[in-house]
Amino acid sequence: MRLARQDRYAELEPLLASVEHPARYLNHEWGAVEEQDGPFHVCLIYADTYEVGQANLGLAILYDELNAAEGISCERCYLPWIDLSALMREKQVPLLSLESSSPVASFDVVGFTLAHEMIATNIIETLDLAGIPVRADERDEDDAIIFAGGPSAWNCEPLCAMFDAVLLGDGEGEIVDASHVVRDGRAAGKSRAQILLDLSRVQGVYVPSLYDLVVDESSTRWGYAVPKPGTDAPEVVYKRCIPDLSVTDPIPQKMVPYMGIVQDRLAIEILRGCARGCRFCQAGMTYRPVRERPIEQVVDAAEQGLETTGYDEVSLSSLSTTDHSQCALILRQLDERLEGKGVRVSIPSQRLDSFGVDMAAAVSGSRRGGLTFAPEAGTQRLRDVINKNVCSEDLENAARNAFELGWRRMKLYFMMGLPTETDDDVLAITAAARRVLEIGREVVGRGYKSGVSVSVSCSVFVPKCYTPFQWCGQLPIEEVRRRQDLMIRANRDRDIHISYHDAQVSVVEAALSKMGRAGFDLVYGAWKRGCRFDAWTDQFDYEHWLEAGRAMGIDLEELAAEPYDLDARLPWEHTSPGVSKDFLKREWHRAADGVTTDDCTRTSCTGCGVCPTLGVNNNLVGDRCGR
Repeated sequence: MRLARQDRYAELEPLLASVEHPARYLNHEWGAVEEQDGPFHVCLIYADTYEVGQANLGLAILYDELNAAEGISCERCYLPWIDLSALMREKQVPLLSLESSSPVASFDVVGFTLAHEMIATNIIETLDLAGIPVRADERDEDDAIIFAGGPSAWNCEPLCAMFDAVLLGDGEGEIVDASHVVRDGRAAGKSRAQILLDLSRVQGVYVPSLYDLVVDESSTRWGYAVPKPGTDAPEVVYKRCIPDLSVTDPIPQKMVPYMGIVQDRLAIEILRGCARGCRFCQAGMTYRPVRERPIEQVVDAAEQGLETTGYDEVSLSSLSTTDHSQCALILRQLDERLEGKGVRVSIPSQRLDSFGVDMAAAVSGSRRGGLTFAPEAGTQRLRDVINKNVCSEDLENAARNAFELGWRRMKLYFMMGLPTETDDDVLAITAAARRVLEIGREVVGRGYKSGVSVSVSCSVFVPKCYTPFQWCGQLPIEEVRRRQDLMIRANRDRDIHISYHDAQVSVVEAALSKMGRAGFDLVYGAWKRGCRFDAWTDQFDYEHWLEAGRAMGIDLEELAAEPYDLDARLPWEHTSPGVSKDFLKREWHRAADGVTTDDCTRTSCTGCGVCPTLGVNNNLVGDRCGR
């Protein structure tokens, strides 16, 4: 039963004196939408703390879109930290929206961002705190319609029991269309089931309740989903894709928070999509095709956004910012327009070559902190397997260029457990760091006063759906630990600092990435045992996840390491970003042969299937050839 809409901040306020960071729960930030009259109300939720969720550009885009739509008001909500959640349950205060302090359960639509797999238990915690039934099939006719979307929506099956609809792909337009369907359906007196059927006819909207689960000899043990007879639901729901990024608002992020948040700066999305084709990278497959924002729009937006928000830093955001065909020109124009204003321009991702270093130098001014590159693998053989399309010479030239331009600290990102990896590949990680350090010493000089150092961060490979490695199993956890120890012991230089990710977190992430609908019992079981904020190192409890798995008769470590047959019907194939299964199979075979595939924005079509399937092509504002 939906709660009444009313301002209940008076109940929440007395609790804030007893919790950590009470500024997390203050509303009316500069730039927030003050008028929330509706009459149709949407609440967007990032199920993590305010300082993590407020920085999310995707949520800002949807918030902007919905509030610009006639008759719709949109508010935000973030998951309270464990201290306030406990007090709210004790005092029987439901989860409230930020802008109007209305119960989340009073909204017409509630939307969740699936930012990553480890946010799963937080979504259950959020629904429970709001007083909304966790399972969609247990909700009443007038309960809020629960949407989800975001980068981890491509295998939403372990979570789909919670969602009435999942929005795939670019949310602009899609979120408004879906909200209109709910609004118009309720105005016409339609039942919840009829509204969900109408939602399934919106391009990019997947309605899980309209699909049956089938487990047969052609599937994995998790089965696959097919439309229920008589529903007219599509066999495959393809994502919504905006053909032209320039039609979107370049400055959706207009709010200035009261407290420090992660990535606390103005963000301008200059590019969407990536065609480099790294075979481990889900985003590189699911965000295709590449669409660039025009130079003039980027520069004007940066200048206007900085003036509006008062920030002194602007970040040019994308999967690979220096891949924008006019990146150098954008930076030159920003330098001219922002000269003398004390504004820093940052590029969070740069290419592993001298061009990337030159672009980093163009925005750093006299400040030379650390510079980050991602070789991903230590040997050329393994870089060819993963289609990284860079070589040792690229890394060495980039490092030399960076040290000559004044950098003293270098950070290198690698992955461990990639398909076909051997001990030689692991040892090559340390060797690559040692070579970069040696170049730095050649350029700058030796001794502690030179300040030259290299940091290595090594994550554990997690197979993700809609990548050529989706059929792989994850490296067994004990083998991960052996290889991590091998890498650490190979380092004998105090100026090389090596860190690596927790293999236990990666096991849970891999399990959730591979499971089908039955995976919800794992997530719910983990939550019942106290799991939440699993992405926070000090909150993650591996034993509780293992217990939840054992209660289902599942060994999570065996599940994570389990490979899938190349011809099996996979649990997620009824939702698609447009990349064809044949292309992914070809890439899998090319990986096994160590054969690389070109970036289609620099050569010619590689046959991934996205453009003809979605009717959207790469949209570049300049020529990338000859770089």
